[in-house]
Amino acid sequence: MIIGPLAAWRTPTDIFPDIRIPIISVVWQYTDSPPDQMAGRIATPFQRALTTTVNDIEHIEANSYNGVGIIKIFFQSNVDIRTANAQVTAISQTLLKQCPRRHAAADPELLRFDGPDPAAGAIGRGSHRNRTFRPCRNLGAHPARHYPGAAMPFPFGGKFRQIQIDLDSSAMQARGLSGQDVANALAAQNLILPVGTQKIGAFEYSIQLNNAPAKLEDLANLPIKSVNGAIVYLRDIAQVRDGNSPQTNIVHVDGNRSVLLQVLKNRHGIDAGHRRRHQATS
Repeated sequence: MIIGPLAAWRTPTDIFPDIRIPIISVVWQYTDSPPDQMAGRIATPFQRALTTTVNDIEHIEANSYNGVGIIKIFFQSNVDIRTANAQVTAISQTLLKQCPRRHAAADPELLRFDGPDPAAGAIGRGSHRNRTFRPCRNLGAHPARHYPGAAMPFPFGGKFRQIQIDLDSSAMQARGLSGQDVANALAAQNLILPVGTQKIGAFEYSIQLNNAPAKLEDLANLPIKSVNGAIVYLRDIAQVRDGNSPQTNIVHVDGNRSVLLQVLKNRHGIDAGHRRRHQATS
């Protein structure tokens, strides 16, 4: 009669209990591949390879979309998730080498979580007169993510910013250029390279090259080709603009375009937060 109420009073409670079902989700991206090709060339061979190289698999779920394949690997409760993660990573890199058009397939992303992550809340960011709609998406994509126990994925709604180059076919034809010429010129010039420093006299200066333009105007000034002794710049055959990719989802709050940011519970974040506080106390 005494121990029972005392144990019940001291038992920790949580409205979002931990569901110890270790899961690893693998996201494959293969540019412009239809769902049937995604399933036949990547998802199915990957699942077949998983069953022979990864231990303690309970079952596998897979979904294929246009250019994206998502494979969820459910493990037994007694699995060593670190070993399983290493095995999945190894077989992913092996399969990546066998993909057709190696340059079009991106390295797969591995996400590890326990059971269905419950949504602990939601944050909505709406637009108003003094702010355009696209910056709301940027604010939602870069929130403060350092709170222990909370995980914030990328938001729903909004427009994903992209620097786009709109080619003028008539101007290109008049100068004897093609879209491949423009792509080759951009690939050869817009590079991220280590620069280093230069020592002049008693001072050492950091050097900044113009290989990676920081402004739209600088990107438009890149030379594409020399035609009859005249240099054709990107601005002569194309328009460089601050645009966005096609919007795939829309969120409305009170009749206005908004961005929805979900806040998920993250048990690993809670444990890490406790460890940081314990180390700071020590």
